[in-house]
Amino acid sequence: MVTMVSEREAKVIPGEPELPGNAIFVNRTPCSCGTKKVPCLLLQFVLYAVGTALLANLMFAAFALFGGASLGSGSVERLAASPAFLAANAAASLVVGLVSVWLAARFLDHRPFSEFGIHPKDPGWWLDLGFGLFLGALLMTGVFLVELQLGWIQVTGTFETVGTVHAPFFPTILAPAVLFLCVGIYEELFSRGYQLQNMAEGLNFPSLGERGAVVVAWVISSSLFGLLHLANPNATVISTVNIAFAGLLLGTGYVLTGRLAIPIGLHITWNFFQGNVFGFPVSGLKPLGATFISIEQGGPPLWTGDIFGPEAGLLEIVAAVTGGLLVLLWVRVRSGNVVPQTSIAEPPSGETGSTKAPDSG
Repeated sequence: MVTMVSEREAKVIPGEPELPGNAIFVNRTPCSCGTKKVPCLLLQFVLYAVGTALLANLMFAAFALFGGASLGSGSVERLAASPAFLAANAAASLVVGLVSVWLAARFLDHRPFSEFGIHPKDPGWWLDLGFGLFLGALLMTGVFLVELQLGWIQVTGTFETVGTVHAPFFPTILAPAVLFLCVGIYEELFSRGYQLQNMAEGLNFPSLGERGAVVVAWVISSSLFGLLHLANPNATVISTVNIAFAGLLLGTGYVLTGRLAIPIGLHITWNFFQGNVFGFPVSGLKPLGATFISIEQGGPPLWTGDIFGPEAGLLEIVAAVTGGLLVLLWVRVRSGNVVPQTSIAEPPSGETGSTKAPDSG
């Protein structure tokens, strides 16, 4: 593929002849610049969508067969809504997500998988993950306490199972925990790790520069994140805009660190505490499996999000802004500066034989 660079930005790759002084194009991988990135993004999405659909149908058939479910009298609907099935389906989606990104990285981007922001061998990565987990729990606890203080919710029970007759709270609560663990990983790998990085690399023109490309890609990928939730139950224009705003919050940790640790941790506990600790709907979906606290929702829908859950209310915006500021503070304390990581917009390290690493600004 070709990437437009200025005369100053043209770099000599070891082992290759030096380009003429007036050259403004260099050959790169098949997916590197501008619209040439679109096929890569679409192909990875198709790989993920087709793989997820196939595995979901196979798992549905397996659950129906071994669970003895018939195809009538609402059995299919009950099976599709069962926490165990949803957790297993999420685990399958995680596997498909990892494989689809690896295949795209290997054959489309020619990029090492580690460059998508997952660094399990780095102790600092786990520290950031812990902060993300804490932050998601903190923000959703804040939403709950505000609504409780204002009388917008009423606690109706504790340690209850949802839609499952005579099922014990434990281990039922493990199903949504597994579900949101998997969702947090594969959605962040897909939306931030793959999409945002490829968009940033494709937008890395001299007119924008690397930092500008990262910021624009951050906004675009967050907007797509909101649109992908438009088909959720009870979704509205407001909920879609709010989830795009949540995408900006999730992307902040990645843009400032070049790692997915903060977004993954934040995403996991944001969802789990929202639905299965405090009993709110999660992106329009009712709580599954069991909840530590059961509630009855009231208050002004504009602020609470009503039946879609907090993500459709103005309180979510307040929480997202607060969370973004806390991420900025965390990154400032950890690294000493707060700037977009230009390494996100750089071409794959395989082109130069070096290993990309988050820059220090």
